[in-house]
Amino acid sequence: MDRTERTRPSTRRRLLAVCTATVLAVPGLAALSSAARAADADLVRNGGFEAGLDGWTCTAGAVVNSPVRSGSSALRATPAGSDYAQCSHTVTVKPDSQYTLAGYVRGSYVYLGASGTGTTDVSTWTQSAPDWQQLTTTFRTGPSTTKVTLYTHGWYGTGAYYADDVSLVGPGTDPGQPPAVPTGLAAGTVTSSTVALSWSPVTGATGYAVYRDGVKVQTATGTSTTVSGLAPSTAYAFQVAAVNDAGESAKSATVTATTSTGPGGSTGHALVGYLHASFANGSGYTRMSDVPDSWDIIDLAFGEPTSTTSGDIRFTRCPVTECPTVETDADFKAAIKAKQAAGKKVLISIGGQNGQVQLTTTAARDTFVSSVSKIIDTYGLDGLDIDFEGHSLSLDAADTNFKSPTTPVIVNLISALKTLKAKYGSTFVLTMAPETFFVQLGYQYYGTGKWDGQDPRAGAYLPVIYALRDDLTLLHVQDYNSGSIMGLDNQYHSMGGADFHIAMTDMLLTGFPVAGDANNVFPPLRPDQVAIGMPASTNAGNGYVAPSEVTKTLDCLTRKTNCGSYATHGTWPGLRGLMTWSINWDRYGSWEFQRTFDGYFG
Repeated sequence: MDRTERTRPSTRRRLLAVCTATVLAVPGLAALSSAARAADADLVRNGGFEAGLDGWTCTAGAVVNSPVRSGSSALRATPAGSDYAQCSHTVTVKPDSQYTLAGYVRGSYVYLGASGTGTTDVSTWTQSAPDWQQLTTTFRTGPSTTKVTLYTHGWYGTGAYYADDVSLVGPGTDPGQPPAVPTGLAAGTVTSSTVALSWSPVTGATGYAVYRDGVKVQTATGTSTTVSGLAPSTAYAFQVAAVNDAGESAKSATVTATTSTGPGGSTGHALVGYLHASFANGSGYTRMSDVPDSWDIIDLAFGEPTSTTSGDIRFTRCPVTECPTVETDADFKAAIKAKQAAGKKVLISIGGQNGQVQLTTTAARDTFVSSVSKIIDTYGLDGLDIDFEGHSLSLDAADTNFKSPTTPVIVNLISALKTLKAKYGSTFVLTMAPETFFVQLGYQYYGTGKWDGQDPRAGAYLPVIYALRDDLTLLHVQDYNSGSIMGLDNQYHSMGGADFHIAMTDMLLTGFPVAGDANNVFPPLRPDQVAIGMPASTNAGNGYVAPSEVTKTLDCLTRKTNCGSYATHGTWPGLRGLMTWSINWDRYGSWEFQRTFDGYFG
């Protein structure tokens, strides 16, 4: 036994010597092996997320600065509902080649995998990784495979996960050269918030990157696009670069464009309130002539349909039996004219909690236009407020793109509002008062979702706002009677403090990927188009905040001071103002909300 152990080393040495001699005796073999190893490369672009989510598509992901495994950034994604927060990245590979996929993760039930391999798709996962843990797997591409999608995701209801330093090592491909620099960049149609751009095609380009004032703001597959979310009466500089697998060209020559003045816009701040004009409740009736001059936009609540799907809107003033102090029609109209003479706007608000409106047919659409026009003309009003709640708006299962809606109730509403705008012209005031469920919830969920398991009302206002963004005077989302909503920090925010209002408003002014899709972004609104909706008192609705919290909200958004835990993505001194439900409830509460607004804006 001892002798056997002693003889093995000499046997191994003899075999090694023979193998070495054989290798050295075959010219070029060692060089070929080294060249093969040198051809292996990491094919993942931005695997450390140092360039944000560039190259990645996520349903609910964002880049964070802590925790990170290396560098200064990592991916954080949060599963919610039926969405397990997948982030994917497509790479170019060689057919019939071996690859190793690796990445570092933290969290519970985190997956790393590859699909479209042309052979057997692979994945690996960890049940629990309280600190950074490497996941790794291998696969071989099929004989005709040239693209593979890498992905990472969590699992339902398990909380956020993190990923960093994702790599795919294997034979690289010759990407060639980046495309030539685009030429012929020109500005086309310009509105108060958009600029249309076009340029000449570039041979070999698979796409184009569009830059605004030196910052990449969007991509395009063709040779034209429209940049939106711009401020009125503002000059912008645009450039475009051509892109292919080899990279991005240098930027084109610069073209400048100046946006026009916003429709119905104003550089001043506004206080918006709803006036109970068709009913009474515990707050009591307030005459139009008794509304203080502080109120800049007065919404008459409410015009309601004769039936849910009729489109026939009626406005009936509060009867004397219910509102003993109600003024006559003549006095009411005279008071409206007096408000308008003082520079105020008076609108009819359609819908409300009890006024469900579903324009399911073109006939209902046309009836809506004619009946609303009659109300506006009868009382000499300045415009229209859309306060559709409940089940007025929802999305069909196949309606997945907010930029091109197909659901009849959405399409018909957009058409009706555009018709009214065209009828009354540039002075027509159009405002909207959706609930957070129909707007900001769209950051996580849109319609029924990929598996048709979500509430079809989720994000359903987004296509309406998007289609009318150039006609929209003011959007004041109801930051009350709301559940918890995820902000752009991927944290849930709840009513009751300044952080909720800051987070919800930041989403409107920054824009956000709809349902987490980085390639489908709801663009920001102009600051002068946004007001913050708050209840006037504890009697008016859930989510009341004290005047000090209102001040904190305004300080953070307009001055970036006095902020709480939520970090905004900008500062907007031109934020239009505040909206409240309601003028009546504020009067009942000794005008606390009005006094807070006046004290802040002067």
